[in-house]
Amino acid sequence: MSRQSPRQQSQRRDEDVAISIRDVSVTFEMDRGSANVLNGVDLDVERNELLGVVGESGSGKSMLASSMLDAVEEPGQVEGEITYYPEEGEPVDILDLSDDELKRLRWEEISMVFQGALSSFNPTMKVGKHFEETLTAHDADVSTGMDRARELLSDLYLDPDRVLDSYPHELSGGMSQRALIALSLVLDPEILVMDEPTAALDLLMQRSILSLLDDLQSKHDLTVVFITHDLPLVAGLADRLCVLYAFEVAERGPTDAVVEEARHPYTRALLKAVPNLDAPLESMKPIEGTAPDPVNIPRGCTYAPRCPLADETCHKNDPELRPVDHPDHDAACHHWEDAANAVSFDADELEGKP
Repeated sequence: MSRQSPRQQSQRRDEDVAISIRDVSVTFEMDRGSANVLNGVDLDVERNELLGVVGESGSGKSMLASSMLDAVEEPGQVEGEITYYPEEGEPVDILDLSDDELKRLRWEEISMVFQGALSSFNPTMKVGKHFEETLTAHDADVSTGMDRARELLSDLYLDPDRVLDSYPHELSGGMSQRALIALSLVLDPEILVMDEPTAALDLLMQRSILSLLDDLQSKHDLTVVFITHDLPLVAGLADRLCVLYAFEVAERGPTDAVVEEARHPYTRALLKAVPNLDAPLESMKPIEGTAPDPVNIPRGCTYAPRCPLADETCHKNDPELRPVDHPDHDAACHHWEDAANAVSFDADELEGKP
């Protein structure tokens, strides 16, 4: 596989980092102009952690996931540097890989689970055939691989013989999604990227899959990137959270710090907007306004048109992502010290909070 660029070679790396994302942007050329759907994102994914990536629809979450596998569809253009650090071997510059190298990277090193299992499976093939074809395509031993498939399905509380001998439509939504997770792990990847994997499922099944994911992560030493619009859903499981707004990182840090002491007004508004049956209706407030058009991103802070703290500085100057409270907690806000007073909420009332 391709090795690091001179710039990457000059950078020191924490041994706990599995993927380093530096100044990554994604643009699409459209008839009405250039659409910037990811803008200068810096992020490290730490080994064996579960990182929750959260934001509204259209915030850039899926583009970030696709970028990590260099899987942004044309005519999208990815710029920046994404480096994968395997547990053994040399660092890999993902954006510089050939098609054959990318094929090996995907599934074998970094695997992805998409939203909606039925759209990921071929409806004319039994589930077992999907496993066999994946193993064959990567020159893996099919017999050994199918033994692993059965073990994974059992770990996910599925009957391996029944699932492997079924067509996708013969399984329930929860069963097919768990089968897809097993398929994504059959080649024993180091990293699992999950893009809204439970969005089409009911709340009980969402919780069940997250609990199973916690067990799988421990058993198989997985690094997981879990992408969702539902912050409380992932807050009970994630080690760290990264909040995206308008294609940029608004806030990131340890889960407890981000949930209990959120320092960006958008993060706090996102938490306050979460439905909760135990909280009074008046305490839940939707976020007024809309996210910016990717073709016409406003000058200054992209959240300023919706922010109660916005002043002239916010409308003119884009805030840098900076440490707040302690070095591992960052927020991109000129007035982060005033965010708690401007947007209040009770973190203990959040559904899904451990």
